[in-house]
Amino acid sequence: MFDGGLIPLIFMAAVAIVVLSIFFSFVPVMLWISALASGVRVGIITLVAMRLRRVVPSRIVNPLIKARKAGLEMDTNQLESHYLAGGNVDRVIDALVAAQRADIPLGFERAAAIDLAGRDVLEAVQMSVNPKVIETPVVAAMAKDGIELRTKAKVTVRANIDRLVGGAGEETVIARVGEGIVSTIGSSESHKDVLENPDMISKSVLNRGLDAGTAFEILSIDIADVDVGKNIGAELQTDQAEADKRIAQAKAEERRAMAVATEQEMKARVQEMKAKVVEAEAQVPIALADALKSGKLGVMDYYNLQNIAADTQMRESFGVPADKSQPEEEQD
Repeated sequence: MFDGGLIPLIFMAAVAIVVLSIFFSFVPVMLWISALASGVRVGIITLVAMRLRRVVPSRIVNPLIKARKAGLEMDTNQLESHYLAGGNVDRVIDALVAAQRADIPLGFERAAAIDLAGRDVLEAVQMSVNPKVIETPVVAAMAKDGIELRTKAKVTVRANIDRLVGGAGEETVIARVGEGIVSTIGSSESHKDVLENPDMISKSVLNRGLDAGTAFEILSIDIADVDVGKNIGAELQTDQAEADKRIAQAKAEERRAMAVATEQEMKARVQEMKAKVVEAEAQVPIALADALKSGKLGVMDYYNLQNIAADTQMRESFGVPADKSQPEEEQD
């Protein structure tokens, strides 16, 4: 059995534990102690105010300790305002420390602006110290002699801190370099000139000032590979010859169709003329009958005409071959 006097003590101890837990969870005492041990004076009230402003105190105090240890003069208001704006405070401090070690002039406001612009400010500082190599995709271009050259280049760039905000990115640099390669190869008289001296591409492209308006400074452009591709000029000539042949065939077919149409038209006219001849021949018996009735033609005259017609038919049959002189029924 428990003693009745212990129950109030246990209750008070439990309440004290709960109160202390709530106090230490709301007031970052350990963080305050770490700041004091690092020589950074941050008041308890300041840390509590951060909690009230929905700011994680460790996201401010730890970068502030890092900055003070590196010799950078920062205050909590600067870091807190950048945090509330949606920036990465720790990355900005790392970038400032790296810039200080590399003797690169970079202030907090500039670093914060670069970070809020969506660029990795630490990577930019590192790229300023250690230039980055960008490899372009294969760029195909055709020289004046019609031979295609497939080129791949490596562009060494260094980040330009002053142009990181508002400057174009890597895609723009790659596109401009590709455009310069195509223009240089296209202005070459022969593909052999490019193969013999690939440096002409890099020199020509580098002199164009392709890094204007970008967030980078182009240090060098090196041609990594040049391959000979297709004979585009010959293919274009072949395609043109094939197109000319098809056009000529179409015109010839058009003339043939017109000739066939003309032939059919002439055959129709021949049949029309034959019909007129038959019509005219049909008038002969009628005229003979009228002549007999009117007495202008005698019977003997009629018989003489018949004899002349029979004699003419016989003479015509002498000049016709035997197979053609037979009636069509017998030939079948």
